[in-house]
Amino acid sequence: MAKLPVHVDKLIEEFGPHKAYAPKSGLHGSNEPDKLVKTHCCYCGLQCGIQLKVKDNKIAGFEPWEDFPYNEGRLCPKGVMRYMQNNHPDRIMSPLQRVEGKGFVPTNWENAMSKTVSEIKRIQDTYGKDAFAMLSGVSLTNEKSYMIGKFARVALKTANLDYNGRLCMVSAGGGNKKAFGLDRSSNSWADLKHAEVILIAGANVSETFPTLTHYIWQARDNGAKLIVVDPRVIPLARTADLHLPVRPGGDSALFGAILKIMVDNDWLDHDFIDNHTSGFQETIDAVKEYDLDWAEEHTGISKELIYQAAEMWGKANTSFLLHARGIEHHTKGVDNVISCINIVLASGRIGRPYCGYGTITGQGNGQGGREHGHKCDQLPGNRDITNPEHRKYISEVWGIDEKDMPGKGLSAYEQIEAIHRGEIKGMISICFNPLISLPNNSFVREALEKLEFYVCIDTFLSETARYSDILLAGSLHEEEEGTVTTAEGRVVKINEAITPPGKARRDGEIIMELADRLGAGDKFSFPTSEDIFNELRVASKGGTADYYGITYKKIEDNYGVFWPCKTLDHPGTPRLWEDLKFETPDGKAHFNPAKYRPASEMPNKEYPVVLTTGRVVSQYLSGSSTRRIGKLVDQYPEPLLEIHPKLAFQYGIEDRDLIKVKTRRGEAEFPAHVVETIREDTVFIPYHWGGKYSANQLTIDSLDPISKIPEFKVCACQLEKTGKKGSQERTETAYQSGL
Repeated sequence: MAKLPVHVDKLIEEFGPHKAYAPKSGLHGSNEPDKLVKTHCCYCGLQCGIQLKVKDNKIAGFEPWEDFPYNEGRLCPKGVMRYMQNNHPDRIMSPLQRVEGKGFVPTNWENAMSKTVSEIKRIQDTYGKDAFAMLSGVSLTNEKSYMIGKFARVALKTANLDYNGRLCMVSAGGGNKKAFGLDRSSNSWADLKHAEVILIAGANVSETFPTLTHYIWQARDNGAKLIVVDPRVIPLARTADLHLPVRPGGDSALFGAILKIMVDNDWLDHDFIDNHTSGFQETIDAVKEYDLDWAEEHTGISKELIYQAAEMWGKANTSFLLHARGIEHHTKGVDNVISCINIVLASGRIGRPYCGYGTITGQGNGQGGREHGHKCDQLPGNRDITNPEHRKYISEVWGIDEKDMPGKGLSAYEQIEAIHRGEIKGMISICFNPLISLPNNSFVREALEKLEFYVCIDTFLSETARYSDILLAGSLHEEEEGTVTTAEGRVVKINEAITPPGKARRDGEIIMELADRLGAGDKFSFPTSEDIFNELRVASKGGTADYYGITYKKIEDNYGVFWPCKTLDHPGTPRLWEDLKFETPDGKAHFNPAKYRPASEMPNKEYPVVLTTGRVVSQYLSGSSTRRIGKLVDQYPEPLLEIHPKLAFQYGIEDRDLIKVKTRRGEAEFPAHVVETIREDTVFIPYHWGGKYSANQLTIDSLDPISKIPEFKVCACQLEKTGKKGSQERTETAYQSGL
């Protein structure tokens, strides 16, 4: 139970974030590297191919990988600069131990591991197995994701394992499983290029998935119509045929109204609906009152635009619908996803060329990481931890008695709540920075301070790691072999380019040693990452996410393999549902009623403005690595409050005025950025910063009842002028996330 060991300024001075720049002449060895290693970008779920230059066991730069079929050498600003996280002066090179009054001091691995294991045993002996929890992340490879799921259940023997994909793809996963029985985008991106109509909802593609924009432009060149649903005029919306500026929280109302218009005008595929779906009548009954006047009132979009969108979608011969966090970060995120799928199913445009549906994965392995067992309710192969048959099969693969396997645990934010209740006393985390990523983060900070022991596996001292008792120095993306699964369902290979520096270790080695010290070493004897993958293949066999037919060689020979791939002679499945047989019990796609309900917190007289949050092009998630790369920081150095000129005029706000934003959780100050590209009733703040610059001081901790995703995209706020302007000092130091 401890606060920071020293003042945060001292931790920042020693461990950063500090901005690193490449010299103008390039890093040492960039002109004459020892080798080029084909691998993939460490950031978003598109997983662009890239070649890393290696000199003297250090990353010296990169070259485009033009042969990789998805991005053909194209990279976004983050991808271009990703190599700069390696050799960074902030890198943790050995285990660290917290010392009160001194901060963090180097220690040896024996002491760090012994202390960690003794504290795990003490807490579990005193309070029970589930009193020690684990939080993981989906920037990890499939191999590490699989092993962590096994580690938590077999070595830690705790039910309380979850991951930061809980903040990313779980609403999409919940909706996909309800409709299709399987959680994956239905098509590869290749089908985008020839779709007649593309509808993109809640996805700022140009800034958060820039290389995917190329596919949309190709479709536009082929004559495609583009519909963009977003409360902001995001870059892609500026050239769209229709921009629907939905009020945050109005998505299911919009898509329900579109479905009703399709029904009223008979823009339906009756053969597909009658023979290959179920639940249609109940679904249209749920929207029968959604006339255009009602839709306009509940979405904030003119009825003319809503009708035009429905007509454009309804009459198309081919189409593709994409969505991301904008519709998923809600207490009704699963309902929003279902409402999108309903208009896809009503059109019958799925399972054939140029007709599809996709969820754009935000994190590097957001797809694979949600398939192989490090969710609180999941086992490998996207199996259900509460299903007796699933438990029996995985127990046999792992060589344990089924009765010894823990049951369903708590989701990420529920773990924070359990710490406050005194139910969780210790925690281990990897690849997760909850102090920036979770909503209402003052509550999160208080939880970290209440833990009796917290151990973190990381490469940098993140904002969350500042509260750890032991920090185990782990590995970067390029320092450990493995696989990841892209947003389109393509399993690709991450090749080890270098080994971890100093006394840092590969993450997999750390997990295996902890398992051994906890008495489960015989279950974690994996000489190589390929050995882990081969066990994953067997564990996934027969599940909906079946990787059994995928091997390392097959991946490398084919620039990746699309799952499901059930046998060694199977080529993989770029386009799902071509046989119109779905992974549901009845083999049909399921319509699901999605009745509109308001957000958990709506604006009122006291809090009259809607606050929404999101990302910017030069930063990635909690910014633990990107806020250390100078050129990325300089591109967008601090979080700004986007506000429409009419709303700004109402409050007397001018550009760069420092504005206090208040919600029921807290308050923070941000410089105003007065723009016409946002709704007049809404303000926007990007969330990549910590400390007093954190948007998640303000966001609400209400959860979707199915997916348990927080409602990052809607809360009510007040705006107040401070009488000050944003300062140069603030701009120059925001990236450090000080208090």
